[in-house]
Parts: sequence; structure tokens; C-alpha cells
Amino acid sequence: MSTEMNERLRKLARIGDKDPSFVRSAGSLEDALKWEKLLHYLANHAQLSAETGYDTEPLDDPMGLLGWQTFQVLKEMGVAIPPRFPGDLDFDYEIAVTNDDDGDDDESWTNQIDENWSRFEANPYSSLIHDIYTSLTNVWGFYSAYVSELMFDDELDLMNTPAENIPACLIDLAATKVEVDPRFAPKAHEFALRTKNAFEGWLNIVKDKAFRAGVPLRAELLTMIHSSGEDLRDDAERESFGLNSSRLHPDVYMNELLCGMRAIHQVLPAIMKKLGIEEEFELDTSEFSIK
Repeated sequence: MSTEMNERLRKLARIGDKDPSFVRSAGSLEDALKWEKLLHYLANHAQLSAETGYDTEPLDDPMGLLGWQTFQVLKEMGVAIPPRFPGDLDFDYEIAVTNDDDGDDDESWTNQIDENWSRFEANPYSSLIHDIYTSLTNVWGFYSAYVSELMFDDELDLMNTPAENIPACLIDLAATKVEVDPRFAPKAHEFALRTKNAFEGWLNIVKDKAFRAGVPLRAELLTMIHSSGEDLRDDAERESFGLNSSRLHPDVYMNELLCGMRAIHQVLPAIMKKLGIEEEFELDTSEFSIK
């Protein structure tokens, strides 16, 4: 529809700039605002706890799509969105505290935070959402470290292929790495299979394009699908700290070959010495060329 019609309908519905699908799923604008505060609180907590060295852009919600994306993932996992915002999560998340000399307010604030967080962990919705956001910090960290620069490489032109879906769907992939009760999310298994199959196709496009252009891959990209969130976090952290710069070769596959060859060069002499054949052995260099 036209921008004018969109604005008129939003004005009539009194939803402002909120996503209509998100408001509808929440049940009302009032509940949508409550969900939004909760999601941003959980997103901020996940960001503060992240250890990848990279900022998880979707959790900053620059486009105002976090609510819709979160609900969409939950629905695809088979989670039924409650018709009303959960009452046990309906409290003020913005706690303002002024510390005094005795520190009483600080202790009170800490106790209130602990009490509130126990509510999040006990509620199946907030607990699952926080787990997904935490997983997203790991997945996004790996993506930022090893995939992002390839996606926006003009020479590879990946944004004109199905691989362009990768950034927007990383929250889906993150959700596949979360353990969830099948009674609460009955479609989680099917969702995980569908998501992983899609990402395998997209990432293979990236790998193929990079190979044809001679661009080194600094990690096995399919690791993003099959590895745990913790492993992805560690891989991203190594890259962010510059620990991969000491590798023999920037391309992960060539680096593996070189490391393997150097390992063989160390192991074989030791084996030959152990067998007592090091003096009688002669290297036949004729086998190193095409006859």
C-alpha cells in the first residue's frame, strides 16, 4: 500500500510505528508495549553477558523489528503466544536507585534484581526468549567474525543470491541451538531441520562464491550450523582478540594442510628413528613430479 494509506491506517488503529503483526499477536497495543519492554530488557541482559567481542546488532533493535522477529520464531517453534501479557512479568523493569552512604539502597536494588530475575527464569516465555537471545549473541559473533565481510564483498555479489537471507535469519538459527521442552514448543524439531537445511544451502553459496573468487575463508562456515553456541562464542572470541593472526595461512583449509604437513615432518623422523631405519632411508624425489 502507499505510504499515505499506511500512515492513515496506523493512525486509525492508534499503533504508531509498531509492527501491526506484533501488536495483533500480543493481543493489544497495551500488551505489545509490555512485551516490547520485556524483550528489550532480556536483550540488554544477553548483550551485557555476551563474550564474543562483537556487538549483537539485532538485539539493539535499530529497525524496531525485534518483537515481530521474536514472536515469529516462537510461532514457528509451535509456542502459543498467550492472549494477554503474563501477569507474573508485569512489573517495572526500569529501577532507579540513589545510593546513600550506608549502601542500603544498593542492597535493596540488588535484592529486587535477584527477585525479578527469578521471575524471568520461572516463566517459560521469558526463559526461552532469553536463551534464544543469548544464543544469538554467539551466532552473531561468529557471523561478524567470519561471514559478514564476505556478505558485503562487492566482488562476491552475495546480496543478489539466496544467501542474502543469512543476516535476517540468524535469530532462527540461534533458536535451533536452545534446548526447549517439546510440550511447550511442539514444532521445535521440524523448525530446526528446516532452518538448518536453509542455512546449509545459503552458506554453501557463500563458500562457492568465495572459492571461485579466490577469497580465503578464515573458518569453516558450516560450523555456524553444526557447532554449539559455546563453541561459536569461543571461535568468535579468538578472532576478536586477534589470536588467529598467528596462523600459517589466512585460509582455514590451507592452514590445516600446512599444519598437517609440518606435523608429519616432525612425526616421521621420530618414527623412523624408533624403527631404526633413518640411516638407510633415501627420499625418492622422482615421485614429486608428473612423469
